[in-house]
Amino acid sequence: MADHRLSGLAAPSLNDIEELAAAAFDALPEAFRALCGDVVIRVADFPPEEVQKDMKAGPFDLLGLFQGIGLAHDGAVPETGRMPNMVFLYRRAILDYWAEHEETLGSIVTHVLVHEIGHHFGLSDEDMYAIEDQVA
Repeated sequence: MADHRLSGLAAPSLNDIEELAAAAFDALPEAFRALCGDVVIRVADFPPEEVQKDMKAGPFDLLGLFQGIGLAHDGAVPETGRMPNMVFLYRRAILDYWAEHEETLGSIVTHVLVHEIGHHFGLSDEDMYAIEDQVA
């Protein structure tokens, strides 16, 4: 017999992941957030085919991606016409990862967000884990 307690459940939406990402960003250390400046956070179901091809990845292989000019490279591209730095979180890959692991969805979104923003700053994995530890 079916368990009716689960009948009303739905997978977290793009908006749900955006809300988790916003909460995760707000929970990051203030100094780290201040450095982020105008980094834009977007959520999509999958990376575009062009990104998958460039990264030699399948649709479920990327949990997130930083696109833009990292601070270490800033100034190498003229400001005119430059798109803002963006962090993309890929909902379907995040949900797939969540289904296969025992971490909370919020901790996974935080991890991906910190990791992708960390690319913006050229942080080491050790630095990024230390930032995550401050959020937990």
